Amino acid sequence: MPKPATLTVADTVPNSFLLAVETRGEKPALREKYLGIWQTIGWNDWLARAREIAYALHASGFRPGDVASVLSNTVPEWAYADMGILCAGGVSSGIYPTDSVKQVEYLVNDSRTRVLFVEDDEQLDKALEVRGRCPTLEKIVIFDMEGLSDFRDPMCVSLADFLAAGRYYLEGRENLWREMIESRRPQDLAILVYTSGTTGPPKGAMLSHRNIVTQMRHCMDVLSWCEGDERLAFLPACHVAERIAGMYYAIATGVVSNYAERPETVPEDIREVQPTLFGAVPRVWERFYSAVMIALKDATPLERGAYRLAMLAGNRVADARLEHREPGLVDRIGFALAYFLVLRNIRRMIGIDRCRWLFTGAAPIAPELIRW
Repeated sequence: MPKPATLTVADTVPNSFLLAVETRGEKPALREKYLGIWQTIGWNDWLARAREIAYALHASGFRPGDVASVLSNTVPEWAYADMGILCAGGVSSGIYPTDSVKQVEYLVNDSRTRVLFVEDDEQLDKALEVRGRCPTLEKIVIFDMEGLSDFRDPMCVSLADFLAAGRYYLEGRENLWREMIESRRPQDLAILVYTSGTTGPPKGAMLSHRNIVTQMRHCMDVLSWCEGDERLAFLPACHVAERIAGMYYAIATGVVSNYAERPETVPEDIREVQPTLFGAVPRVWERFYSAVMIALKDATPLERGAYRLAMLAGNRVADARLEHREPGLVDRIGFALAYFLVLRNIRRMIGIDRCRWLFTGAAPIAPELIRW
């Protein structure tokens, strides 16, 4: 049996992060795909980047209680920036990368963002268009400089240069680190999570450190997280599900977060990572179901018949579990055969054959899809 995870939760998110780093050190924390190869980032490496960002923020005039926002897809730099902001005593806010220029302007102004982290040239264009109408915005930090090698702007800086500025500012100011960490108390504001804005202007939920660490502390009450568990990080990090049940739960339990290469490569990435935990919104599960149905069209009559019989066996067991009763012996034997001969191959095709937990949320899902 896998060993249950050791909870690393303190009184604030930064102190929980420091406890996680102290507990796990060089163990894998994150992975990202670079040139087709999965690269590992350890807990100590994550801490180093967060510290440099925190120092660079402080050097730029950012102070405890100030707000910094991240406008990006879910990439490792999102996690670096988020933890750097929080370790600087700041408030971290996220913006959907699909948001329009008008929405970005509204969110930057509503949150009183002072520093905006953007993923690439596409998101930078939005920031440059709105900055003249955002009086609190002072600095823009760019994660990916591809296509921007000749770009120069006094308000903008690459993440690489921002990290270098943090390393330079750190020298002789080692005590500042603890001062920034201790500047926030459990009742203080930690993050802003905005609604999508589909029914009106986005509304910002204000979550305190106490709110978040309480959820982190009780995550094991919901799911049995284990040492060595792996997950795929691809849902929007500005959404509360990925932010807390993904990023922050991983800090609490040591689960390794594997970052999808791009949103469109998620099916390929999940097959490569073979996570032990996987959560997705209903439309992702619908996509998996459609892929299986398409594959069945090219299957032989024998294979299609085997699939139908396997699903009948699986549905009988699923119905029993949904009704909170134990399946009968015949149904258990039938399901075991169906799983061994058919169903495990479908799970392997999707990439979830190692998963102990599968979950969904954030939108309605058809009951038939849950049974499937």
